[in-house]
Amino acid sequence: MHKIRLEAARSKEHPAGDPSTGYEFFAPLDSAMHIDPAAWREQRERCFVHRIDNHQTVERGLLVHRAGGAGGATWAFDYDYEKQGDEEAGYRFGAHTFTIGEYVSIRDEDGELQTYRVSSVSKV
Repeated sequence: MHKIRLEAARSKEHPAGDPSTGYEFFAPLDSAMHIDPAAWREQRERCFVHRIDNHQTVERGLLVHRAGGAGGATWAFDYDYEKQGDEEAGYRFGAHTFTIGEYVSIRDEDGELQTYRVSSVSKV
């Protein structure tokens, strides 16, 4: 299991990036640093996510794997398991390498695609 921190990358809203905004989540990564779906199935209750704004956790949820999307499945952050449609989907998370300095995109609940930089990865 790994703890991964994503910070807002450079954008119009954040010309220098923003380390106070992003996500911290826990996921099993394979030797190539991709999310491991088989290990996730065995440990899904440990795959927490914290959405961070202004250095504060503003939402807590779980990393989930849903049918559909690129490659036949979508990884998403789900904050309310009773409510459909509030998930924040990772764009091609299954294909991304979660190593420091890499960039990933997340579609927020408003449908906007936001880019984040992997700022830390640690084994837990």
